[in-house]
Amino acid sequence: MPRINSPAELEEFRKDIISKRDPNKPCIAICTGTGCLALGAANVVTALKEEIKKQGLETKVDVETKVDVRETGCPGFCERGPLLVIYPEEICYLQVEPGDAEEIISETIVAKKVIDRLLYAAPGTDNDEKIVRESEIPFYKHQMRNLIGNNIKIDPKNIDDYLAVGGYSALVKALCQETPEQVVEMVKNSGLRGRGGAGFSAGMKWEFARKSPEKTKYVIVNADEGDPGAFMDRALLEGNPHSVLEGLTIGAFAIGSHEGYIYVRQEYPLAVENVGIAIEQAEAQGFLGKNILGSGFDFTIEVHQGAGAFVCGEETALLMSLEGKPGEPRPRPPYPAVKGLWGKPTNINNVETWANVPLIINNGADFLSSIGTESSKGTKIFSLVGKVNNTGLVEVPMGITLRDIIYEVGGGVPGGKKFKAVQTGGPSGGCIPEEHLDIGVDFDQLAKVGAIMGSGGMIVMDEDTCMVDVAKYFLKFLAGESCGKCSPCREGIRQMHKILNNVSEGKGREGDIELLEELCEATRNASLCALGGTAPNPVLNTIRYFRDEYEAHIKEKRCPAYVCKELIAYYIDPDKCTACMICSRKCPAEAIVGAKKQIHVIDQEKCTNCGTCFEVCPSRFSAVTRLSGEPVPPPIPEEERTIVRKSEKK
Repeated sequence: MPRINSPAELEEFRKDIISKRDPNKPCIAICTGTGCLALGAANVVTALKEEIKKQGLETKVDVETKVDVRETGCPGFCERGPLLVIYPEEICYLQVEPGDAEEIISETIVAKKVIDRLLYAAPGTDNDEKIVRESEIPFYKHQMRNLIGNNIKIDPKNIDDYLAVGGYSALVKALCQETPEQVVEMVKNSGLRGRGGAGFSAGMKWEFARKSPEKTKYVIVNADEGDPGAFMDRALLEGNPHSVLEGLTIGAFAIGSHEGYIYVRQEYPLAVENVGIAIEQAEAQGFLGKNILGSGFDFTIEVHQGAGAFVCGEETALLMSLEGKPGEPRPRPPYPAVKGLWGKPTNINNVETWANVPLIINNGADFLSSIGTESSKGTKIFSLVGKVNNTGLVEVPMGITLRDIIYEVGGGVPGGKKFKAVQTGGPSGGCIPEEHLDIGVDFDQLAKVGAIMGSGGMIVMDEDTCMVDVAKYFLKFLAGESCGKCSPCREGIRQMHKILNNVSEGKGREGDIELLEELCEATRNASLCALGGTAPNPVLNTIRYFRDEYEAHIKEKRCPAYVCKELIAYYIDPDKCTACMICSRKCPAEAIVGAKKQIHVIDQEKCTNCGTCFEVCPSRFSAVTRLSGEPVPPPIPEEERTIVRKSEKK
């Protein structure tokens, strides 16, 4: 692997790479991100390679038959993995299994035929309505994939793939054609705001650190992504680590730093592996280290693995952890840009923010500022999960409506269920009801309806979701993740969770809602860091939009969504029971009595309200009924439980 010492050498090397890649040559790009690997993508890769070898295609010189298998990062459509795209035709196959390998090679690669059963078909549509090309699938068609679009084209363990799509050209431009001040100004003018949650201007952050007279400065990638259901940063680090390294190096040049860190949680082993390989390759080829590309600029990067504490996503707690101390936040000011790692000026941005930098340098500030809204520029990656047909990573322009994300990209709510709310911003975010689905998604619009952008988590909920239970879930998570340093956060979250727990168990009292609101305000105003400051959001937000559900739990001892176990009872309707005995066999508590030709009865004292009987009762009978806030009818006398079938009535 040759070291590149100048921009001219880089361009010659890039041309050499591209010249050896015939665009007409078949290439099977298969996702080997964490999600697809969990679904068996590694076995599919093995099967494809074995089939290519079996058919003798790896030794063919004919461009039409020789084929490559490229193991790539996550393209986002996690709902349908393992997935692959066959170039140059851009044929997209979904939910591929090892047993499909022989047919893919024989039919698609050799015979140039499309396999219909592996193509995309929208849920609820005629199976004949199949879509062949990846870009035409609705999930992708309605996105703007500036950052993750290259994931399916790049082997993250091969720097040549990144160079082939123009990688490190932004670094050349920054080091050799711009001054540090011009780079900072370009980022400021682009309107790029931090994608980690707070949404502070990235350019202003850089400027604060640049103006410091200190000689030693640091730049840090915050990859401590801890929101439940969020995996945007992981997918970028796994799938295109060089884009993050390039952005970080440009940022270091802009503020005058020569040492950088990538703080990534240990739960991301593949991201750690891929970014480690990328650093080694970048150092070997002269994109990191001494005298980068002959510019005289020196910069090194080190990977630090965090232990998984959610609070370390807060930048001052991250700095404490990086210094080898307990990951606890400290008061601000001074801000890290003035006094950060080991007391030196430090610039911290998350993975997605750094990955945007090469796009800005390559295309100019107007490229980013022309996308989005007046106050929120560019695209944003969301992890779209929950009760939605198409789950996965989506990258959309700022300002797109929630309705378009959920229904156009996400394909709507499955099973004909009614949409109830969408939760944005992770555990500290808010739940947005249907009445606000048409707001534009940006930092300011979400704040107006009591939610936050956060790092990009987006959880869709349907009519079967209990909003009291949702608030309780997030408070339980935050109570466990609070570092405990300040009592408003430590005790405030704990007390709020205790009240919510009582409400969900039917022990709620008049005044609990008002007490929750009072605790929320105290916790929000007095907590040391953003974890405590935003922890009340899910409580205040659900009370704001779903107060009737809280009142039903407290006043009527009823859970409208039939989620809170202590407020639910199950009853077998004697007029519908056919004595099929399925419920009695499946009941884990052995709470159902009855035999053949005998109406079944649930012993309410033994019943644990698990709902198994309700789930297994054949839909054509629907004999098991859920009750919430209603008295359970008394069981019919034993002598009246015998079922006389129609055929026996003679």
